[in-house]
Amino acid sequence: MKITILSTAFPYRGGISNFTSLLYAELMKKHDVSVITFKRQYPSLFFPGSSQFEEGDTPGRIPSSQIVDSINPFNWISIGRRIKSDQPDLLLLTYFLPFFAPCFGTITKIVKKNKKTIVLALCHNIIPHEKKTGDNLLTGYLFKTVDYFIVLSKKVQADLLRIKPDAKNKILPHPVYSIFGAPVEKKVAKKHLDIIDENVILFFGFIRDYKGLDILFEAISSLKNKIKLKLIVAGEFYSNETTYKSLIKSLGIEEQLMLRTDYIPSSEVKYYFSAADAVILPYRNATQSGIVQIAMNFRKPVIAANVGGLGEVISDNNTGYIVEKENPDTLAEAIEKFYIEKKEKEFINKIEKEIEKYSWNSFVRGMEELIKE
Repeated sequence: MKITILSTAFPYRGGISNFTSLLYAELMKKHDVSVITFKRQYPSLFFPGSSQFEEGDTPGRIPSSQIVDSINPFNWISIGRRIKSDQPDLLLLTYFLPFFAPCFGTITKIVKKNKKTIVLALCHNIIPHEKKTGDNLLTGYLFKTVDYFIVLSKKVQADLLRIKPDAKNKILPHPVYSIFGAPVEKKVAKKHLDIIDENVILFFGFIRDYKGLDILFEAISSLKNKIKLKLIVAGEFYSNETTYKSLIKSLGIEEQLMLRTDYIPSSEVKYYFSAADAVILPYRNATQSGIVQIAMNFRKPVIAANVGGLGEVISDNNTGYIVEKENPDTLAEAIEKFYIEKKEKEFINKIEKEIEKYSWNSFVRGMEELIKE
């Protein structure tokens, strides 16, 4: 099958780009695949981070045509005509934000005029975590042109069916993020990061308000006199850094934290996960999270709030804990229980048994089956 992927991809950084790299590698085993990505993904004025691009050597490097301008309608028409003329059997687009819906919708509308190309949307999110007026309208414009949908959780499927009740769709769980390499020995990882603490937990990823880092800070504060604990916060601030720094000071938890709030290069990710005993996701809302699948790759238990599809992947009291959302007390109790009952080894053994369900081979096979059906 001749496949064109339209997505965020290398040299752009972040979870969606990494997902595209791994999907491309799996599809290339059986299909003729090309990738089209952005020459301008976001206007710099609206981008909250320090850079949109990977720096240095990265395992996510794949060949791509950097030709799409997200805010230029004349460019969309040109790209649509190019793909239409190329006549792929499948146009696979990665969707996660309504900002891209006018661009993708215009392109796919033109492409489908060739009466050959099937359009499949791989939806990480339907409705964004931080909602805006017009999200549903923009998303609906794109979805009119889509033939099939892959969603990564029941929550995303429900959002899809509210906008397009007759959508031909299939739930395929987010595969494991193996792009960051194999685990390293815990003591080696700690030495690399200059950590001397015995008990270490990790919050990883871009810091946005919906991810509930403030809730985790409150939980850490309540544990100060119960467990000697170090929390690594590894990820760039996409929300107001001053607000979080003020909370840290008011709670008096400076000694319990290691803040690594610059962007974490891909080559360093393995050290942060390998050094930790468990990964914490105190989210206020979510659909699913690639962080869970990075943790699974490194055989790390996850303690997460009961939001979105997190409970579909994390098996409570088997591969981690699922706790009440926006409740620092129950989060603190779960962290304390994890250490008091010495759950790490037991959870790791159960993760080993679960991991095959989340292979890239299974994901691609499920996608192929949806189209054949």
